[in-house]
Amino acid sequence: MQTPMSLSVDLQLAGLMADDIWRNLGIDLVFIQDGFGQYLAFYWQRSDRYPLPVDQIVGHLASETFGPILIDPYMERIRRVIETRTPEQFSYPFCYGDSCIPLELIVNPVLKSETSNQVLIFGRLLESPEANAEIDLEEIVAYRSLPSNFDVQQKMLVQIAGTIGRTVPPSSQIYQTLLSQISQKIRRTLDLKQIWQQTVNSLGQVLGVSRCIICPYNYNLDQPYSIASRSVQVVAEHRQESYEMMLGLELRIDQELGWAKALTTLEPVAVEQTSQHHNPPYGCHSVLVIATAYLDQPNSIISLHQCDRYRQWTLAEIDFIRELATHVGTAIAHATLYQKLEEARAEAVALSRLKSEFLANTSHELRTPLNGIIGFLKLVLDGMVDDPDEEQEFILEAHRSALHLLNLINDVLDIAKIEAGKMEIELVLVKASELLVEVEQFIRPQIQQKGLNFTVQQHGFDPEKLIVYANYQRLLQVMLNLVGNAIKFTHEGGVSISLEIIQEVVTVHQQEFPGLVEFRVTDTGIGVPIEKQDRLFKAFSQVDSGYTRQYGGTGLGLVISQKLVQAMGGTVKFYSLGEGLGSTVTFTVPLYQDPETLDSDSAAALLNRLSN
Repeated sequence: MQTPMSLSVDLQLAGLMADDIWRNLGIDLVFIQDGFGQYLAFYWQRSDRYPLPVDQIVGHLASETFGPILIDPYMERIRRVIETRTPEQFSYPFCYGDSCIPLELIVNPVLKSETSNQVLIFGRLLESPEANAEIDLEEIVAYRSLPSNFDVQQKMLVQIAGTIGRTVPPSSQIYQTLLSQISQKIRRTLDLKQIWQQTVNSLGQVLGVSRCIICPYNYNLDQPYSIASRSVQVVAEHRQESYEMMLGLELRIDQELGWAKALTTLEPVAVEQTSQHHNPPYGCHSVLVIATAYLDQPNSIISLHQCDRYRQWTLAEIDFIRELATHVGTAIAHATLYQKLEEARAEAVALSRLKSEFLANTSHELRTPLNGIIGFLKLVLDGMVDDPDEEQEFILEAHRSALHLLNLINDVLDIAKIEAGKMEIELVLVKASELLVEVEQFIRPQIQQKGLNFTVQQHGFDPEKLIVYANYQRLLQVMLNLVGNAIKFTHEGGVSISLEIIQEVVTVHQQEFPGLVEFRVTDTGIGVPIEKQDRLFKAFSQVDSGYTRQYGGTGLGLVISQKLVQAMGGTVKFYSLGEGLGSTVTFTVPLYQDPETLDSDSAAALLNRLSN
């Protein structure tokens, strides 16, 4: 379009109706408008394409008749030209009735006086495909905020696309451009929270809904048949101010219409809610929900709400949200993987640091018994001991130090095997009474040396008939670890062991058992502060390195015990009310047969089987 950028007002008015002049210049539209949007003069020469009634346009505001699809951003440009007195050229879609007319415009300030608030505008009708590149989609998205104008705005978007691209379905061109812009923003980050918020903001603005929410969904937690029983949390929300906030709410999938179907089919689901389905203040008339997915596994749910009225979702909108959900699902998967890698890296760094601290803190534990062994044996070998009784005592001390060193080394080797996944445990029938007798024989000298009380209790059953399914040596190792710790950290009072049957059918290693036996070790010792108890079952993470230096040992006993019990099909739990209030550790193993159901002959046969 060729035209002068600034003319006097007299020439503009005189030539406004001169068809030949504008036609020769390639101009389809000429009009004068004031800063309020009122048409003062109007000329249109493409009535063959779009018949515009001039008499109904002149003297009226652009918002009342022929005018821009979105009046606010258009009027901002007009006022800017008037204020700066600088011409501007841009493309903008205008509409009249059901027609949308994409135009290229040149806006000239009318220099009639210093206070003039008029512009002279020349326009040219844009033909496909050049209109597609000129429409300012950012403005269309930014100004689609008034619910009362939504139907008009939506219709105009469809009309724009129909005018722009004759070879594609209505509105797909404009939505494809919007999709490209939104997906580019989402792909720029690996921050999950940012992806969630950008998704709901973009969808809420583009589709002009009352509310848009997103809830993450972890497909691997359950099988598809249990989808409906799951609950998910709203992690991001875009909403109009007049509606209640749903951010942070826990929502059950089976109580949200269409959600289970969307997760199963991975297709958009449109639902109209009747009054009986409303849940004030969050109730809405129309809902469009879709699950995002990656490799056909859903990873979030997006739900759009229209709360002020019933809404017919167009095919273009459904296609748009379906395609955007694909991009969002991929972005969520990549961000989740990145987050897991970062967590794994941080965990590996922390574990490496903990191992270094562990070795530094416990290295003296290995040297101390070794030095004792060397020292006592050297005295004997060098002939420094004349008394045979004293020599025997030195040899016994060296032997005790050797056993202590062996236990320390075994702890380190055991935890290394467990971490490498090479700890193999064979499960057999174990008589609980024999286990308890051997435990008492081991710890009796320590109990007597410290002057502590020691008791063993069974509740409501004959201990001679109690048979568990476990590994005897590993079960003995766990008991000695737990009882040894109880004795070590108890200075007065006592230690007790109690057994109790939990009657519930359990399956361990594909074998069914009538119940569990709970072993309970209780002491009146120093206890553990509540805020530090979470460290007890973390390998190489000591509650307090000072305890290790003061009381000795590697600090791995409880961790090893937990891993061994888990391998035998049980669980370990720790209880302490705090520092100075004692501790209780419990663990379970499968009960082979209820003692109450064993008659004398069956018990004898079972005990004979164990002895052989």
